[in-house]
Parts: sequence; C-alpha cells; structure tokens
Amino acid sequence: MQPVAAVATAAPPPGLTSADVAARVSAGKVNVTDDTSSRSLGEILRGNLFTLFNAILGTALVVVLAVGAWKDAVFGFVLLFNTLIGAVTEYRAKRTLDRLAILNQSEVTVIRDGAELRVPMREVVLDEVMRLTLGDQVPADGEVLTSSGLEVDESMLTGESEPVDKAPGDPVLSGSAVVAGAAVVRATRVGQDAYAQKLTSQVKQFSLVGSELRNGINKVLVVISWVIVPIAFLLFWSQIRNEGGFQVAFAGDGWRDAVVQAVAGIVGMVPEGLVLLTSINFALAAVILARRRVLIQELPAVEVLARVDVLCLDKTGTITDGSVELDELVELEPVAGARELLAAVAREPDASPSAAAIAPGLADVATVAQQVVVPFSSARKWSGHRAESGTWVLGAPEVLLASRAADDGVVTRVLELATSGARVLLLAHVPGEEPLDHHSVPEDLRPALLAVLRERVRPDAAETLAYFAMQDVEVKVISGDNPATVGRIADSVGLQGGAGIDARTLPKDRESLRVAMREGRVFGRVSPEQKRAFVHALQDDGRTVAMTGDGVNDALALKEADLGIAMGNGAAATKAVARVVLLDGTFSTLPGVVAEGRRVIANMERVAALFLTKTTYAVLLAVVVALVAWPYPFLPRHLTLVGALTIGTPAFFLALAPNNQRYRKGFLDRVLQLAVPCGLICGSGVLVVYGTLHLRGETLQASTGATLTLILMALWLLAILARPWSWWRLTLVAAMALGAVLAVGIPFVRDFFALEWPAGPTAQLIVVVGVIGAGLIELVYRLRERRSARIGTSSADGEPVPER
Repeated sequence: MQPVAAVATAAPPPGLTSADVAARVSAGKVNVTDDTSSRSLGEILRGNLFTLFNAILGTALVVVLAVGAWKDAVFGFVLLFNTLIGAVTEYRAKRTLDRLAILNQSEVTVIRDGAELRVPMREVVLDEVMRLTLGDQVPADGEVLTSSGLEVDESMLTGESEPVDKAPGDPVLSGSAVVAGAAVVRATRVGQDAYAQKLTSQVKQFSLVGSELRNGINKVLVVISWVIVPIAFLLFWSQIRNEGGFQVAFAGDGWRDAVVQAVAGIVGMVPEGLVLLTSINFALAAVILARRRVLIQELPAVEVLARVDVLCLDKTGTITDGSVELDELVELEPVAGARELLAAVAREPDASPSAAAIAPGLADVATVAQQVVVPFSSARKWSGHRAESGTWVLGAPEVLLASRAADDGVVTRVLELATSGARVLLLAHVPGEEPLDHHSVPEDLRPALLAVLRERVRPDAAETLAYFAMQDVEVKVISGDNPATVGRIADSVGLQGGAGIDARTLPKDRESLRVAMREGRVFGRVSPEQKRAFVHALQDDGRTVAMTGDGVNDALALKEADLGIAMGNGAAATKAVARVVLLDGTFSTLPGVVAEGRRVIANMERVAALFLTKTTYAVLLAVVVALVAWPYPFLPRHLTLVGALTIGTPAFFLALAPNNQRYRKGFLDRVLQLAVPCGLICGSGVLVVYGTLHLRGETLQASTGATLTLILMALWLLAILARPWSWWRLTLVAAMALGAVLAVGIPFVRDFFALEWPAGPTAQLIVVVGVIGAGLIELVYRLRERRSARIGTSSADGEPVPER
C-alpha cells in the first residue's frame, strides 16, 4: 500500500467584518422573523373579547340596559371580568413563553473578522460565513464553501429520511440538520426567505387546536348556539302571553318584564366560563412549567401531557447524563499506527463525544495527519479514516463484525464488555487499497483496538422511573447503543427489561412490529428511521406516546410522537420539532411535567360538569315555562348569584387543585353522563318549588324558593365534585353555602337580588325538595362511578386509573 498523504482542508474565508454585519443589520438583512411562541397583545384582546358567547351575552346586556333593568345587568360584570382575566392571564403566559423562547434560542458558530464566535441564530446576517458541525440545525439557506464529509438530514423539508451528501458549491436549506461531518457555509437567504424561520414560526405559533378537551366543549357549544335563538324567541313569546298578550304587554310595561325574563333564560344556557377557564388553565400550566425551566412551545401540549401512557427514552441524555469517559483500551492485535490514528481522531475539533472521551487515555501518544473519508452518522454507526498507516474504520463492533464468518474471540469479548454496561468502539484496519463505500462495511477488517467507555447514570434516574411506574406510564428505552449495554444500564436504574432487544432483528411490517413493541421494553442498535417506526407501532396499538431525546437522530421520532420532549442541551434540530423543551436538560423534571398536564385536564373534566349541569337545567326550565306559560322562575341577577356561588368561584379554585388522574378518551361522554341527569334533577326540583308557590300566587316567595332550592342542589353537586374532601375543599363549599345565607339574610343584599326571607312553608318546601334532589344527584354519581369502575375509566376523585 502506498502511503496516503493527508489531504489538507481548504482554509475557510475570513468571513464578514464588523462593518459588513452592521450594514446588513441596518438594511434588515437579518435572520429574524415573527416567531414568538404566542399571540400578540392585540390578538389576545380580540380573541378574548370577540367570541360567540361574549356576543350573545353582550347582546343580552344591551337589551337589559335598554329596558332600564340595570339591576339585572349584573351578569355584565361577569362578562367583563372573564374577558379581563382571560386576557391578562394569557398575556402573562405570552411574556413568559416569549422570554424563554429567546433565552433558549440555539446558537451557531460564525466567522467574523477572521475569528470564530457563537451568536444566536436570529443574529445571522446575509452572506454570513458559518461553521456547521454534527448536531447543528442549518439556520439559513446557504452554499457550502468547504466540506469535511458533510451529510445533512432534509427529512423535515422533503420527507426523505436518507442523509444527503453535500460538497463545495452545493446548496443547504435551513431546517435541515447536520448528521455527519462538518462544513463552512455562506448564508444566501435569511429571515422570511429562509426555511428554518418559517418552520420555527409554524412550530411556535399560538395554537388551541388538536385538543380532545376543546373539541368536546366545542361540540356542546355548537349545539347550544343552534338552540339558543329559537328558545329565546319561544321564551319571549311565552312571557308576553303570560302578561296578557302583545296588546296588553306593549300597552304598559309588561313587555319589559318579558324581555328581562327571556334574557334570564338565555344567560342561564350559556356556559360562558367553561371555554375561558380552559384557556386560563392551559396558560397557567405553561407559566407554572416555565418556572420549572420547561418551555411549552404549543399550549395544547399541556393536554397531551395528561394523556401520555407510554414514554420512550433515548438512554443517552435521559437515563445517563450524556457524558462518557474512557475505562480502558484493549489491544486485540498489534497493528502499526493504530494508537496514533485513534489519538488523531479523538483530538479532532469536531470529534463526536464518544471519540473525544478517548483522548485522555492517549495523552502521551503522538497524533498523525488523517483524513475523514466517511464521516460518522448515527444511521451508519461507523466512520472511515485514512492516514500514512493505511485505511481505518471506527465504529460499533456489532456492525463492523457482522459479516465475519467465524468468531475468533473478538465478538465474545465485545459481548462481555457490553453486558457489563460499557459502550464499546472498535478500531479496525482495512487491508489493501480499496476505497471505502459509504453504504457498506468493508470486508476482511482486522480488529486492532477496543475502546471501552462508561456512561454516567443520572443520580435521579431511578427515582424518576419509579414515579412513572407508580403512575401507570410504561417506559421503553430506545437507544442506538449495544442492546446488552442498554439492558444493563436499564437494570441499574430499576427498569427490568431483560438483556435488551437488538432492533436489527425486529420485523419491518407494522403489525409484527406492533406486537414486538408491546412485549419489549429495552431496545438497542435502533436506527433513526426505526425510532420513528417504533412510535408509529405504539400509536397503532392505541397508545399515547411521548418521546424524549437530545440528538439529531431523535428528531424524526420526536416529530411523529404525540408529544416530543427535547433536552435543553440537545441539538437545535431536535428542539425545533419538539413541543416541550426541558431547558435545564434534567430528566427528573419529567414527572412534574406529566403531573401538571394531568392536573389541568382532570380538573377541567371535574369543573366542566358544573357548567354543563347549569346549561342542562337552564334549557329544561326555558322549554317547560314556555310551554306552560309560567313566568320564568329567575331574573338574570338570580342566575348570577347561583352561578357565582355554585359554579364560577368554586370552579376556579377546583381547577387549580392537585390531581394525578390520567386523562382518558371519552371526556365529553363522561361529563354528560353526570351533567345531564344532574341538570334534569336540578331543573325538576326548581319547577316543583316554583310551580307550587306560583300557583299559590306567592310571586316573590316563588323566585326565592326556586333560587335557594337550586343553590342547595347545586352545592351538593359541588361537594361531590370536590371529593376527596380536604380542609380547604370543605371550607370552599361551606363558604359558598354561607354566601347563599348572607344573600337572603342581609337586607340590602336581599333587596338587590330581589329575594325574600323564606316563610315557614317555603323553607320546608325548599328543604324537602333540596334534600331529595341532593339524594338523587348522589345516586347518579354513584351509578356513574360504578359503571366507570366496570369499564376501567377514572373516577372523579382523582384516584389512579384501574388496569387497562
């Protein structure tokens, strides 16, 4: 073999000068777009103000004020406060998320005034000279100036998962990621013209879609929007008829009372706080998680957090901290130049973390000039090098030795080391002068050295995995390393997954792979494309999948998972596609992330029953009184009082309470199973009390009795949904009950709400009907719980879900 001279890499250009950069910044030729993580202030105000139900309530408010019934316009304050609370809460979340998005923005190496420095991607200017290495996301469209085996993954742009080789003169597109080699690139398009900024703005834009919770609520709201108008006209007509007909009503002020009572029916049917409370809780969850150094890039991700039932971990960066250290060098066969070549590879500026970890063990070994002819990639799992001593291959032993006809003890030795939890790299010599093929391992390799590396296990890994086991979240370890190594490390943190499954032996068809993923827990030698296939297989099995990762090889799987979770110290490409970023890269943050999502969604299911119960009894009352031509039992101020004491105020506190219940499909069905019968019970109780007193001619006593009866039954429903009881929950229910007593006990408050102190017969009727109604509501709740236990859904008290 003729000696191979080291091929010198062309010196990179000096890059722009400071004056050049300043001129381009002044001209607006900077890599900046509107990629904030939420809506603008104007959009927030419009979004919270101009809603369908604000339009309905606003119209009702104008009508009530127009007829001079200003005391019955109290619900207008609810409309105002709800809008302000929603806007202020979302704006605070916006400021937090935008600030974190800027602080967490990835950086890129640029060459300015002949020196290299790191700048945020948004500070890259047109014609910038950038140095890209393994794991970098291409921040702007550009042209390759010099290349050292550059390969980029353009799957986020083209859908093709195969890496693309790039030579000097070739274009690179922003949004692609460097998966092998390195290069110097000149930016040719930045800002709005570049792919990366467009993708980033799409990923980070404010979104409230793709949520089963919101979809369920919207179905209810659509139904209400269809029925509210005809019911309003029917109710108005019945109230006019009750006043003696149109001629009599419009001859005096009877029509004004009819309008007010019709408005009361409309206000009762609108669950105005439900959508608002959902938005507030999503935003508050994002803020709470932000304080824990967790960036939620899309608010609907909060719901997905609650639905996760399987968590896929890439061992490196999650169970381990991503760092490795050299344990030992094992010489398999004396080959001249082996240590010198390995020292040169380990000391390269662009060396992979595994290769760089070898350098301390070869500190006293001189390096030789070497050329990378096949850069390392996670898909290939090896790299090729040339030096004066010949041609060499460095990579995973199982891959490099897969074609060996007989085992001369090397494979056995590698297996022993891997079983002990070590990561092993093999340096082998290539005989002859045949060129290396990027797509196939050379035959007749001569093993020379084994580099035995050890990973550092995170001290909090075992405790974190134990949490997920307790919460019925299945954990699967998916790694590109030796399956025996992965299995040993998984065992060391309490995850009993056996010896580990070699992903290269798994079937490729989706059905067979689905079965394999259901049974296996630890997988090694997984390619980036397989990681995505694993996610699909789990989803085909009805699972809600969260995927964590920090490397470029994880980006495809993170993008396809129901919830992609990136480590803050991970590759830029990985963070760009993830919905959640753990800014401090701490694995132990994950339990808090999942728990926060479960708290929000489980509590929203709890309080949704309060709102939809109100809608149910309001519709029932409107239809019945319209048919029998009774006056509507309530004035708008009565419903404002009922709503404040039994729905709005307690719902806000209950929505913030701790709750570990896992969200299950069928949110709307479960809520309606409780809300509809309870609403019918409440409405029937009101009709009994109001009808009895109305037929006696006791108008004010009838409204008072109806109001207090409804409060009594609604408070019992509140007490049920507040279970399991604690001191603060009991205090909350007691405070609401005290508020009802004060509303009729304090003279000026009683007068304002047009109530009377209930007379003896009225009080007895209220107690009897209220107690019977509360008993029926308790029966409905227990029957629903019994049915839920049979089909394996969660109870409303936040207890863990039974076995799937």
